[in-house]
Amino acid sequence: MNRVVIHAEQLSKRYRIGQIERPLQLREVLTRALRSPLALLRPVPRETFWALKDVSLEVREGEVLGLIGRNGSGKTTLLKILSRITRPTAGRAEIRGHVGSLLEVGTGFHPDLTGRENTYLSGAILGMRKQEIARKFDEIVAFAELEKFIDTPVKHYSSGMYVRLAFAVAAHLEPEILLVDEVLAVGDIKFQKKCLGKMGDVARAGRTVVLVSHQLNQIRRLCHRSLWLDDGSLRRDGSTAEVVSAYESAMTAPDVPASHGEAAGRIGPASSRTVRIVRWEIAEPVASDASPHTLATLGPVTIRLVLDAPAPLRHGQLELFLYNAEHVLLWSRQISGLHLDSGRHSLLLRFPFLPLRPGSYDWSATLWDDEFRSDRWDSFPSMLVATESLQHPLDELSGPLNLPCEFSVSPTPLIAASLRGNELF
Repeated sequence: MNRVVIHAEQLSKRYRIGQIERPLQLREVLTRALRSPLALLRPVPRETFWALKDVSLEVREGEVLGLIGRNGSGKTTLLKILSRITRPTAGRAEIRGHVGSLLEVGTGFHPDLTGRENTYLSGAILGMRKQEIARKFDEIVAFAELEKFIDTPVKHYSSGMYVRLAFAVAAHLEPEILLVDEVLAVGDIKFQKKCLGKMGDVARAGRTVVLVSHQLNQIRRLCHRSLWLDDGSLRRDGSTAEVVSAYESAMTAPDVPASHGEAAGRIGPASSRTVRIVRWEIAEPVASDASPHTLATLGPVTIRLVLDAPAPLRHGQLELFLYNAEHVLLWSRQISGLHLDSGRHSLLLRFPFLPLRPGSYDWSATLWDDEFRSDRWDSFPSMLVATESLQHPLDELSGPLNLPCEFSVSPTPLIAASLRGNELF
């Protein structure tokens, strides 16, 4: 088993809001005293917030780990602590190996220096030796596609040329551990694909990578495992398919209190006598992580809808729908002649398999009692499909179906043909 190269225990980082953490200089103290002599006697408010709170993780050698979460969730703070740029308020982190950081494209660039001079300057700041930069110089310039302009001051570069050269320098680092913060979205679409390809090469070379990105297709393509940070805390840790699907579901779900109970997905009030759908779950197979709403198999699936019938239902009709995260209808079914006695019932939907690409999906149902609508229900939480993707490695080239397919190559013998009269055999 690969050794642990990053070990963090209960990392926390607290910042003061609107406060200067460095000691004030004498000039600043005198200026404040002249403006308001009594201000120095008043206590200074110290409002604080936790950018990171009790985050623990382990990353093994050769692993590609994705960090996802909303803006301000603590992703960059975590990378800065692991890079030794920021000191944690509490907790500790052990790093075993040489670390390279791509936290900001263009670190060390000076506008008055040429592209060639900035390549050497930025490379040195990022930890590359002069001989190493010289050895890789032609490769860096070719990657950035700036051969004609490498001796031009970068202040004359367009923004696209600037970021292409900056990323090219940073991407040719060869540390044992690489920390990457949202730098794969630089340049045009063609160059972004080159960036992804370069990061893929780094991952296949066996180096450890920790990648922060808001582009979830990049996370799905590059990362074996992902962490979801939310409001400074670790919310989920697991396979990339499962964690990204859970994150997408949370970002697209309506605002429902965390302490939701049964029938949280109901739309509108329900009468005390109407039949109601109160919850749903994956009955079979039972999820290994004890989550009844995560599908992690391509085999047979049984979905259970739990209904409450305060009064008997004699001529019911149930309409079922399945939508993807973009609310595109994928499947529907109508069940007529539904008869229920009063009490609680389980309605089982058995599928030979659900060949859906990894992601977030929503069940929806409408229940009719004769000609009157008894209930309108949308599933909460959403169903997360965390199966292995069997499609194209590029997320944007994958379709909605995740169908297994066997591929083989066999020689095809030439068909011998002979002409006999007017017949061709």
